[in-house]
Amino acid sequence: QVQLVESGGGLVQAGGSLRLSCATSRSIFSSNAMGWFRQAPGKQRELVAAITSGGSTKYADSVKGRFTISKDNAKNTVYLQMNSLKPEDTAVYFCNALWGGWGPAKFGSWGQGTQVTVSS
Repeated sequence: QVQLVESGGGLVQAGGSLRLSCATSRSIFSSNAMGWFRQAPGKQRELVAAITSGGSTKYADSVKGRFTISKDNAKNTVYLQMNSLKPEDTAVYFCNALWGGWGPAKFGSWGQGTQVTVSS
């Protein structure tokens, strides 16, 4: 069973910040690039940030300069620091391993996600 546990979402005003966490197993964390996806109501799930096993990062244009992906190798955890949040960032956020450095998602089994709601 794939272990992907997201946390840290919440309700925040526009311009605010949140930090999301994704805990996973050592086997998944150590051998894969990891990514943060989001899915807004009525929209497809999209990849917004990725980090390789070596620590290289990449971002969707919509979040570049505002979001930062990082990881803690000791804790098998990936983070997404989200600053200058906008109402359009409202979505359920998920993490998953990636095929390659920029998706697609490797596992068809997803975690429960964490809801981020940004009020205007």
